[in-house]
Amino acid sequence: MIDKESLPYRPCVGILLFNADGLVFVGRRIDTPDAWQMPQGGIDKGETPTTAAMRELTEEIGTDTATIVAETADWLTYDLPDELIGKIWNGRWRGQRQKWFACRFDGIDSDIDLSTTHPEFDAWRWVPMAALPDLIVPFKQTLYHAVIRELGPAVTNDTAQKG
Repeated sequence: MIDKESLPYRPCVGILLFNADGLVFVGRRIDTPDAWQMPQGGIDKGETPTTAAMRELTEEIGTDTATIVAETADWLTYDLPDELIGKIWNGRWRGQRQKWFACRFDGIDSDIDLSTTHPEFDAWRWVPMAALPDLIVPFKQTLYHAVIRELGPAVTNDTAQKG
């Protein structure tokens, strides 16, 4: 049995990508039917969180046509459920330590292309921010509430200034 407490967190970024109407992008995960999530992914060696966020957008949704308007003050973490420890990420991590960014989508919907080199999503849509926690797998719901609490006001302010 793997001692969860001895494992580190995987350094990652997450992107709360919102459109002009203040709706947030979610993609349906190919590997987890009925699980929708915001773009996220690991930080490569030598990469800054900001650079990683823009790279992840391109890798996951085919475009980085976005402007960062806010980021979380601190890193947010979540733990994997015990039944997943040792089964994903080659057993190297207990969960993720993430820096989250609120990004305004500056493109048009047709700029989004899920047919990337390594697709993670098979469908996407814009949803109200309040709906996010109910769409994600249960073990990430607390994290999503924290992201909304911290970055939600930046989305609301940015959208109001455009309206």
